[in-house]
Amino acid sequence: MLVGAVVTVLGANLLVRPLSALEVLGYYVGASCVLSGLGDLLGQRGERRDRVVLVQGVAWLVAGLAVVVWIGRSIELLGPFVAVLLIVSGSVSVVALVRDRSSAAVLRALFGASETAWGVMALWWPDVTLLVVAVLFGARTAAFGVALVWRGARGDRAVSRHAPPSVPAIRWASAVLVLAVAVAGLYVSNLFRAGLPVLDDFYDAPASVPAEPGRLVRSEPYDGDLPAGLTAYRFLYTTTASDGSPALASGVLAVPEEPSAEPAPLIAWAHGTVGVARACAPSLGRAAISTEGMPAMDALAERGWAMVATDYTGMGAEGEFPYLVGAGEAYSVLDSVRAAREVPGVRLADQSILWGHSQGGHAALWAGQLASSYAPDAGVVGTAALSPAADPLGLAEVVTANPGVPGASLGIAFVADAYTRTYGVALDALVAPSALTIVREAASRCTGEGGTLFTILGGLAIARDQPILREPPGEGPLADRLAENVPTGPWAAPLFVAQGTADEVIPVRLTEAWIPRACASGATLTFSTYDGGTHMSVLEPDAPLSGQLEQWTVDRFAGVSAPTDCSIRSD
Repeated sequence: MLVGAVVTVLGANLLVRPLSALEVLGYYVGASCVLSGLGDLLGQRGERRDRVVLVQGVAWLVAGLAVVVWIGRSIELLGPFVAVLLIVSGSVSVVALVRDRSSAAVLRALFGASETAWGVMALWWPDVTLLVVAVLFGARTAAFGVALVWRGARGDRAVSRHAPPSVPAIRWASAVLVLAVAVAGLYVSNLFRAGLPVLDDFYDAPASVPAEPGRLVRSEPYDGDLPAGLTAYRFLYTTTASDGSPALASGVLAVPEEPSAEPAPLIAWAHGTVGVARACAPSLGRAAISTEGMPAMDALAERGWAMVATDYTGMGAEGEFPYLVGAGEAYSVLDSVRAAREVPGVRLADQSILWGHSQGGHAALWAGQLASSYAPDAGVVGTAALSPAADPLGLAEVVTANPGVPGASLGIAFVADAYTRTYGVALDALVAPSALTIVREAASRCTGEGGTLFTILGGLAIARDQPILREPPGEGPLADRLAENVPTGPWAAPLFVAQGTADEVIPVRLTEAWIPRACASGATLTFSTYDGGTHMSVLEPDAPLSGQLEQWTVDRFAGVSAPTDCSIRSD
């Protein structure tokens, strides 16, 4: 009873705080394996001997010792090792039905099938493998402890992880329930894995690529969910990577279906966070330019405007994605303007205006900042940054200070992945060992896919006990890099900055604190806030922002002098 009570507490603690620390988890899992193996072996006495259970007992015992001594110290090995162990152990119980059809064997097979299912799910979703393993072994250990307490209370000296014969109904009900949950988990996992975007050969680099940036490589019709009155093309173009090397990027160009006698003024759209993987490119889906999550879309056809939306480098086309890396984002945006003018069959004006939201707001600010030096031929006459991530360092500090917020782990993972690739910092120098797998898996997923939920849950589980980053973002190797990606101007063209006061992703106070820095560079800046507006609600068609953005854009194309709020924000 004493051993059972200790084991029950051990398992319950693992259930409540599954990822408190990698080494602790390793010892927990190893101890659970050892105890399960001992339970199997000690329960095989006299006529009750069962070869399958004996083999499983030895396997669990050996595996537990291996985890405690060696594997438990490696984040890369622990999860997959135990996942495979679950699959093998469960499969042995199922295969044993070939020679033994007794009720006990059937019961073991039901539990074995559920173990196999959990193991498969753990391999499918590496970023939550440890979470699955910790919860599963926590439950297993707690159940074993309860069984020991039960046997001790009944005076039963036979120690086994199997429940006593006096409660067969409970064991059968438990087996059926656990298997049902596992099957449901497999079904849901399969749904999440289905329908993921697949890159086609359109994004492959051709044998010959123009040397200069902003040149069209290829284009084709794009059949997306476009705003009324538009037709579109998907295109591949040359640009410049964050490190200054030649690169490729993809995008979508939408133009009015009814051509005008005059060339169409061009809006360049910089999209917000959708992930950092190649398959997250908006041009792969149907919403690269749509009324969902984009403001003032009805104005495009009505005003005779065209819109080009870049995917950025590394998204669609091969390369490194510049997530909150200002120069890389800016090059992709500005070169999309240049290349769009080469798409056959369209006539675009020499003037362009940049719009961007969230991460795209950061990209738009950087593109406006670099336009006159990098791409004066883009003809940028204004930049609109909506709910912008204008201060990456301040935003990183807010996110890491609130790790329990859903999605925080994604933002941290995206920045860690992009900055290690761009600046050559080792990922394990930035990220805590228990979070390495989650960060890597997050970097391979897109925010719109169902599997991202697993990443969020795994991040929340880790963040309860320890930060994902080894050091706060204001310290260590990230600090200077984040600070140098804050756009500080100057901007040759006027700025329009807008944000909701209830923004739950980027606190409006960060933008308000950044505005004086922009004004200090001499910017002509209009700053609008919307009471109660959230990160996405400000983009809705009937939201005040859309009408204000449309009129501001009309005035910029018309050459009307832009108003500025900097005179009242100079302090």
